[in-house]
Amino acid sequence: MRVIATAGHVDHGKSTLVQALTGTHPDRLAEEQLRGMTIDLGFAWMDLPSRGPANSEQRDERLAFVDVPGHERFITTMVAGAGPVPAALFVVAADEGWMPQSAEHLAVLDALEVRHGLLAVTRSDLADPSPAREEALAQIRATSLGDVEAVTVSGVTGKGLPELRDALARMVSKLPGNDPEAPVRLWLDRAFTINGSGLVVTGTLNVGRVRTGDSLFALGTGRPVRVRSIQTLGQSTPAVCGTARVALNLRGVNRDETGRGDVLLTPGAFLECSVCDVRVQGKDPLTAQRKRNAILHIGSAAVPVHVRPLGEDTARLTLSAPLPLRIGDRAVLRDPGRRELSGVTLLDVQPPELRRRGAAAHRGATLRTYDGTPREAVELRQRLLIKRGQLEAMGVPIRGSAVVDDWLVHPPYWDSLRSRLAEEVETHTATRPLEHGLPIETARQKLNLPDRALVVALIKPPLGVRDGRIISRGTLTLPPQVAAAVKRITARLAEAPFAAPETPELMKLGLRSEELAAVNRAGSLLRLADQVVLLPDAPAQALRILALLQQPFSVGEAARALGTTRRVVVPLLEHCDRIGLTHRHTDSRRSVKEGPEGNACN
Repeated sequence: MRVIATAGHVDHGKSTLVQALTGTHPDRLAEEQLRGMTIDLGFAWMDLPSRGPANSEQRDERLAFVDVPGHERFITTMVAGAGPVPAALFVVAADEGWMPQSAEHLAVLDALEVRHGLLAVTRSDLADPSPAREEALAQIRATSLGDVEAVTVSGVTGKGLPELRDALARMVSKLPGNDPEAPVRLWLDRAFTINGSGLVVTGTLNVGRVRTGDSLFALGTGRPVRVRSIQTLGQSTPAVCGTARVALNLRGVNRDETGRGDVLLTPGAFLECSVCDVRVQGKDPLTAQRKRNAILHIGSAAVPVHVRPLGEDTARLTLSAPLPLRIGDRAVLRDPGRRELSGVTLLDVQPPELRRRGAAAHRGATLRTYDGTPREAVELRQRLLIKRGQLEAMGVPIRGSAVVDDWLVHPPYWDSLRSRLAEEVETHTATRPLEHGLPIETARQKLNLPDRALVVALIKPPLGVRDGRIISRGTLTLPPQVAAAVKRITARLAEAPFAAPETPELMKLGLRSEELAAVNRAGSLLRLADQVVLLPDAPAQALRILALLQQPFSVGEAARALGTTRRVVVPLLEHCDRIGLTHRHTDSRRSVKEGPEGNACN
């Protein structure tokens, strides 16, 4: 299926032409039929003959029309209808020629950068169509549509309709293909209830696929909704791919909670953008003095925005309600008071804040290098560090590899972080030698990183990790006075392995809590409690002695066997429990464990 919109001045025969082509009059409201004027969006469809060879197996292609109102009071409705579609059937009446709304509708298509179109000169039975055709082609040629084919028709007599059908077939054959695996962003243009079914919403699905049972995110409510059933062009289907006109029966949202301008999204695939930087293309250049309010039209949404110029053709838009915008999106910026239209290209959907004096001018200078094409390298250079999913949600294709846990990093920035980490470790070691390295969490804070995993990923030789700290060498060294004290204690414990020095002796040697913690991290002594230290192999020595006792044994029996006191034996046994050398019974008695652990200590 292909979907196109009509465009043109009021009463130039857009709806009549659609009816002649499809057999269905798109005006569905009683007021529209009474007044003979389109007020709201209308929809109809037709079959186009295949453009392939006569003996090919290609099937006829369906073409759906979104018929828009031509009156100037309904320009918002026109933009809502034309916004999501890739091509337009532009209609000009032979007896009236180029009119004000012809120009305004063309300005909308140009602002949206629609590149595929067809001109139909209607009411050719009432006047010579040549002047209207030539003027319309000249006007269209100066826009994004460029040179288009023109067909002269009469919706009343039927003259030119076969040629128009052929021209439509040629036009849609040139439309680009759409990715069925792309995330869904379905702008809604209608919402209504059906007795026995509930809420139904309609829209033009450009890319992606929707299946019955799918869960989509409704931006208007901020809640997930479930697709109960799907119709396209009046037929039920279990799934539909873009491009297509779709009607979805939804569960999880009420009629008064949604409507035109709301959008259904693949969960997690889009960011809710409230501030964005854009390039503005229009006849009215921006100036720093002209901060103003306007309306931003994208898809079927129309959101009031505050415009802050950043340069001659760039501006920051602050949206009154968030929208799921992506880099490279095209939208219409409309100033209702001045009746001006401009096209905008989204350059950044998560721009930096402008806090300092001169920040706006600097930002404007930076944006001059942006062209609205989402590029991984450009975004990483600006953001330095970002999650893959967040960047993909901005519309940026990802080809690079994450450094860790889906974190993408600008390579020069990553190299600078590694250098800074080495400097921080060196500084920390020099100023706090007893800590034996920089804690990973402290490193994260100093480098201003959002995730500890990034710090770990930065650690490469000669840096290493020990006990949650980053060290610059494989072995830990102690200050000379601490090393001397350890040497004296080691010599004494070699003669009496379980006669741990008392607190006064430790204090006299200059071994307070901080020094004892450093000694323990260095592996020079085993710290069992705050002021209880033994040699590192004390558990293994104790196990060989305790294994000779009748099992299980009490704390007192262990103390006597080891020739020490409860001050030492209690934390020693608790340590053995923790590392799996002994088993503690409910009565606080212990047994030496049999197996690899015990053997390893023999």
